[in-house]
Amino acid sequence: MHARWSIPRGTLLAATLLAVTGTFLSPVTSSSAAQQSASAGPTVASAPGAVVLTQPGSADAPGYRLDVATGQLALTTTRAGRTVLGTAPGDTGALRFRSGGQWQHATGVTGWSWHDGVLTLTADTTVAGATATARITPQADRYQLDWDVAGGSADQLGLAYDLASAGHWYGHGETATPKGGPGTDEPWPLDSGQVVHSGFGPASYEMIDPFWYTSAATGLRVDTGDVMDVAINGGQDGLGRFTVDSPATYKATVFVESTPLAVYRDYIGIVGKPAKSDATYAQYQKPLWNSWAQYYTKVDQQKLLTYATELHDNGLDGHTIQLDDRWESEYGNLTFNPATFPDPKGLSDRLHALGDDFGLWVTLWINLDSVNYQYAADHGYLLKSAADPAKPCTVSWWNGTAGIVDLANPDAQAWYLGNLKKLMSTYGIDGFKFDTRFFDESCKPDAGYAPADYQRLGAQLTDQFDQQGVGVRVHWTTNAHQAGFVTRQIDKGTGWNSLQASVTQNLAISTIGYPFVETDMIGGSSGQPPATKEVLVRWAQSASLMPLMYSSTSPVETVDTTTGKPVVYDQQTIDLYRAAIQQHERLAPYIWDQVQHTLATGDPIMRPLFFDFPQDQAAYSLTDEWMLGPAVLAAPVLATGTSRTVHLPPGTWYDVSGHRAVHGPATLTGYQAPLGTTPVFVKLGAPGAAKALKALR
Repeated sequence: MHARWSIPRGTLLAATLLAVTGTFLSPVTSSSAAQQSASAGPTVASAPGAVVLTQPGSADAPGYRLDVATGQLALTTTRAGRTVLGTAPGDTGALRFRSGGQWQHATGVTGWSWHDGVLTLTADTTVAGATATARITPQADRYQLDWDVAGGSADQLGLAYDLASAGHWYGHGETATPKGGPGTDEPWPLDSGQVVHSGFGPASYEMIDPFWYTSAATGLRVDTGDVMDVAINGGQDGLGRFTVDSPATYKATVFVESTPLAVYRDYIGIVGKPAKSDATYAQYQKPLWNSWAQYYTKVDQQKLLTYATELHDNGLDGHTIQLDDRWESEYGNLTFNPATFPDPKGLSDRLHALGDDFGLWVTLWINLDSVNYQYAADHGYLLKSAADPAKPCTVSWWNGTAGIVDLANPDAQAWYLGNLKKLMSTYGIDGFKFDTRFFDESCKPDAGYAPADYQRLGAQLTDQFDQQGVGVRVHWTTNAHQAGFVTRQIDKGTGWNSLQASVTQNLAISTIGYPFVETDMIGGSSGQPPATKEVLVRWAQSASLMPLMYSSTSPVETVDTTTGKPVVYDQQTIDLYRAAIQQHERLAPYIWDQVQHTLATGDPIMRPLFFDFPQDQAAYSLTDEWMLGPAVLAAPVLATGTSRTVHLPPGTWYDVSGHRAVHGPATLTGYQAPLGTTPVFVKLGAPGAAKALKALR
C-alpha cells in the first residue's frame, strides 16, 4: 500500500486525540484486536486532523492503534480502545530539540507517506526554516520511531510524554533525584517521585539502561550511545522527558504489549539474556564479607584478621573476606602498604585457614602520586584527554586525581592484567572487587571505539577473574546483559530510607535486565555512623530474601568512623543476623533453581508482584514487597515498628510465620512482625513451592 497526503504550509487542522486518562491503567490479556488474523498487516489512513496507523493483533500480540495528530505533531497509542501512551501536550511538544540554547519542537504536519511498511511524516517546527522528519515502522508488538531535524542547528533531540497517559512508569535503573537518589531515594514507581538525571549515559557509575516500561504495558527504549538528560516528573510536572545530547537521528522503540512482563521480555529479546552467572552456588548460598563499611580506609592487617575471626567464632559464615579500599601504598600501585600490611601472605594464609577466600578491591584509576602513574603515562597506557589528546586524561574521584588505564590498548591491558596476576600468585589472592568506571566523558576514546565500548572491554577484562559475589557495574552496552555479572548497588546510607531504597532499586535494576542483584552492604555505608541494631537486623532479613547477600558491618562490633569510637551490638543482634544468614542458606537450592530459570528465559529473579500478577492493581504501587521467583513473596519490615500491612495477590498463600494458609487477594493489616520475625509467604502450587516451604519452615 502506498499513500501520500500533504498540507500547504501554514494550514492548521484541529488535532483529534483519544482522551488521555490520569487513572490507573491495567494491562490486558486479550482484546478484540488480538482476535484478528495474524496474517493481517498494518494499515495507514487519514482521518480528520490525524493520520491513523493500525497494527492488528495476533495470537502473540494485542495489536494497537497510533494516532498522529497533524495540527501539532503528537502521538497517541491506544490498545483495545484505551490510551496506553501519549506524548506531551502543548508547548512542551512531542518531538523536542534544542537550538541556540532554546527548546523548540515540531508543530504542524506538512506531509506523510506510507511505503514499504514505513510511515514517514514531515512537520514544521518552532524554528523558521527547520523541518522535523519522523519515520515510524510498525511491528506486531512495537513500533520503531526515528526522527531528526534539518536546519535550525539542533544540538539535542528528545521525546516527551504525558506520564499519566500510561499509568505508572518503571525501569531506568539507579536514579538521580532531588531527595538523595540513588543513595537514599529510589522512587517506585518512578512517577511517584522526581527523577532528574542529567548525566544519564553509558560511562555513568550508576547502573542504568535507556529503557522504561509502564503499568499500561507499554515501554520505551532509546537506542543511543550518547549521554542523555532524563527527567521523569521533574518539578512534579507530570511529564517524562528523554533527551539525547546529540544532533544525530533519534532512535527509539515503543513497545505495546499485554503485560509489563511481556514488555520486559521484548526488551530482553533485543539486549540479550545472561549467558551465565558469574557467581557460584557457594556465593549465592553464603554472604560475602567486605571490610569497607566496617573500617572504611582505616584498615590494617590486624583489624582485618580480628574481623574475620570474630565472624567465624560467632557462626556468621561467609564465603570470602574481601579487603576493600586502602590496602595499597598509593592508589593504582597495586602493591600492599608495608606499614599497615606487613605480611600479606601470612594474612592470606590465616584467612584461608578459617575457611574463607581472600579478595581485594581494585580500580583502573591510577592516582598521579602513584609510581605506576608515570610508568603508565610514559608507555601510553592511559586514556587521552578529549581536550588535549597529547596528554593523559585526568579525572577527579573520591580518592584524588587519577588517570585511567586504556583498555582499548592491548599493551595497557596486558600490563594491568599482569599486575593482578602477580598479586594472586604472590599472596594467594582468590579474586577481586573491581570498582570505579572504565571510561569518563572527559577522555577521548581510541580510534574506532565509542565510550560504550569501554563498558564491554571492562566486562571482558573483569570476567577473567572471580568477582566473589560482588560482580562489576557495567551496563548499557553490548554484552553487558549477557555477561551475567552480579550487580551490587551504589553506596547507601545507614538509615531506614536507604534500606527502603535498596529494595526498590533492586526492583529497578533487575527489571532492566540485570537479574543477579544484591543490596549495597547490609547496614549501608557512605561514611555515616553505623546502622542501629534495628536497621542492621531488618536489612539482613530483607537481604536474606534476595538472590545474594553482601555484608560488611559486623553484628558483633564495628567502629563509628565519624567519631572513632567502637560500637558493640548485643547478643540478639548477632543471633538474628545469623538467623538471616541461615535462612538464606536454606533457600539457596530454590534460589539456584531461579538462577537456572533466568539463564534459560532472561526473567528476573527478584521482581515486582505485578510481573506475576498483572491484573492485581494494588501490586503496581507496592514499594516494600517482591517476588523471589514464582513461589516466594517477601514482605520484610523496612521501617521502624513491629507490625506492617501485607498485600497478597490472588492465589493460596502459606504464611510462614503465622503457620496458616491465606486465600488472596487479601490485605493483612497490623501483621505482627517483632524484630525476630520476617513476613514471608509461599504461593502453594507454584513452581518451586515445595522446595521453598522446606527451606522457610
